[in-house]
Amino acid sequence: MNLKIAVLAGDGIGPEISVQGVNVMSAVCEKFGHRVSYEYALCGADAIDKVGDPFPDETYNVCQAADAVLFSSVGHPKYDNDPTAKVRPEQGLLAMRKRLGLFANIRPVQTFKCLVHKSPLRAELVENADFVCIRELTGGMYFGEKYQDNEKAYDTNFYTRPEIARILKVAFDYAMKRRRHLTVVDKANVLASSRLWRQVAQEMESLYPDVTTDYMYVDNAAMRMIQEPAFFDVMVTENTFGDILTDEGSVISGSMGLLPSASTGTGTPVFEPIHGSWPQATGLNIANPVAQILSVAMLFEHFDLKAEGTLIRQAVDASLEANVRTPEIQVEDGERYGTKEVGEWIVRFVRET
Repeated sequence: MNLKIAVLAGDGIGPEISVQGVNVMSAVCEKFGHRVSYEYALCGADAIDKVGDPFPDETYNVCQAADAVLFSSVGHPKYDNDPTAKVRPEQGLLAMRKRLGLFANIRPVQTFKCLVHKSPLRAELVENADFVCIRELTGGMYFGEKYQDNEKAYDTNFYTRPEIARILKVAFDYAMKRRRHLTVVDKANVLASSRLWRQVAQEMESLYPDVTTDYMYVDNAAMRMIQEPAFFDVMVTENTFGDILTDEGSVISGSMGLLPSASTGTGTPVFEPIHGSWPQATGLNIANPVAQILSVAMLFEHFDLKAEGTLIRQAVDASLEANVRTPEIQVEDGERYGTKEVGEWIVRFVRET
């Protein structure tokens, strides 16, 4: 297979983990006889600094022409700490999602046996946790009408029936492939937009009679994820709720550096780690590349290259079992590995297996 990949390294630790993801992808393609080419493009604060736009047209064109995008992270403190900034790195991420039509964010939440003790939750709560969060990505408050002055501000949580139906279809289809349990998360007791979500979901239930569908207010879902994460199979929700809940879910594994995600829709799909740019760690060789590497696994699986994805997952599991880990999950008094060393170990595993 020929693969054309757009690589958007972005800001902070992005360039460091991006290199490791590309190296693993190249090793897998070499092993399985695929041809892969990469085209690099600017985004985020790096793009603002260089061309004044966090997602310039040139980058959009590169993404549109690619089979997939391997994205890393955006964000920088000089924008985070300036509430008056008119252009922000995160606007590039939102623009990429909107312009590429990426309305579905898929975030698997899983635990690793050898790291259960690293979770902030008790081991007996998380050892069987394995669920997927599906977040609507191009609607809601992030894209609705906005206003701000010195006295008032508002964000409009706007959704249409077609937007809701298409993301619910993604969620029902995922549930059919898994344990056939879907939880629709909303705030229908307060929000009109949530009531429309619930109405559409209830109408669609009959199309998926083999799926057990339940409904949960977002505050209850947040508590249930901590109290009983193994309850969930597939969870679907709107943009803002999804942003919060998926970050909450990410720490169940013990490190935000472990979990990948995919954003899919009508255009070129994007595969990325769930974490941010962690600018304080830039250049220190301590960022965990596993989430970026597992994003590569999701990329292969998206194109139905299951053996390739499985090999990457086996390599990651083997590295964790061998205690080849970055500092935040390192075994006490064990040998220390950095971003580069973990990536190189996984590449060797791929080539030698």
